[in-house]
Amino acid sequence: MRIQVVVSNRRSTSIACVLLAAVIMATEACDHTTSPTDQLTQLVSIKEEGLVTDQLEPIRPLLAPSQLNADKVQLGKSLFHDVSLSADNSLSCASCHDLLKGGDDGRVSSFGIKNQVGTINSPTVINSVFNSNYFWDGRSNSLADQVAGPVHNPLEMGSNWNEVIAKLTRNPERVKRFIQVYGTTINANNIADAIAEYERALVSIGSPFDLFLQGQSNAITDGAKRGYAIFKEVGCISCHQGRNVGSNAFQQFGVMGDYFAERGSITKADYGRFNVTGREIDKHYFKVPTLRNIELTSPYFHDGNATTLEDAVRIMARYQLGFELSNDDIAEIVEFLLSLTAPVQEELL
Repeated sequence: MRIQVVVSNRRSTSIACVLLAAVIMATEACDHTTSPTDQLTQLVSIKEEGLVTDQLEPIRPLLAPSQLNADKVQLGKSLFHDVSLSADNSLSCASCHDLLKGGDDGRVSSFGIKNQVGTINSPTVINSVFNSNYFWDGRSNSLADQVAGPVHNPLEMGSNWNEVIAKLTRNPERVKRFIQVYGTTINANNIADAIAEYERALVSIGSPFDLFLQGQSNAITDGAKRGYAIFKEVGCISCHQGRNVGSNAFQQFGVMGDYFAERGSITKADYGRFNVTGREIDKHYFKVPTLRNIELTSPYFHDGNATTLEDAVRIMARYQLGFELSNDDIAEIVEFLLSLTAPVQEELL
């Protein structure tokens, strides 16, 4: 889904943005065999004057994952931390997705094998089960499918499935474990499936904001409550909503201003979705990132151009919404964003 919201001022568009967020949530959450109208009716009720009632906030609390295969999760965990997936046995998935650092590596661009520097900021793997697509350009549409990308990328792990399987097969215990879990020896599909099952388990439950949504009014500060109200009012909610507070749509970076012209030094990575589709209309469109645990995942944006949340909020307001926020508004939005932080289960680390 590609979305575009043009905002002329804070007050006149807040209702439209909340309604758009509700429509996106309907697309994200409902049975796709029903009509769009029925989907929206299932999720929200609208008052006569056109306002969304308080029966459903545009952001939903995270729930503990269910129906996971515990054996696959444990196997996937071991593979996620296994350097055998890289050509020179120097990197694992966890090298760029450190769960103690918010699920990324805190760098502008990640290091690959031979100390090569990548071309784009590493997104968090935490809560990725709720993503509609994977990678900034959305070139993959499932957790299992995206596993192959870093393994084969010459700037990242620089390997291939034949090499990986050959190395893993040298470990008799590893072979035995695959047979126990999958009923067959090691192959590419099972490696990807196990890692994907582990990643499905990486959900950060119990953030202060989720507790607030679940009825604990004192779970967040008054400043965070005001920040959330501003977040909705100015239109941030049109892109950042749903369970993952984003990651369910594509958006142009620079709706209300030419971010890339003003930043300069445009790279191939800056073309975003265009690199997948080849369509001019998709230039500078990116998957909207999740804001959960955003406190932990600096620097921000695909280019790592914002080092603080305050900088990120200011840039978003300027280039996506078309106005400057006051320092007080920015501070309270950041206070709201901090309330979205929560850890994954310790046994998954």
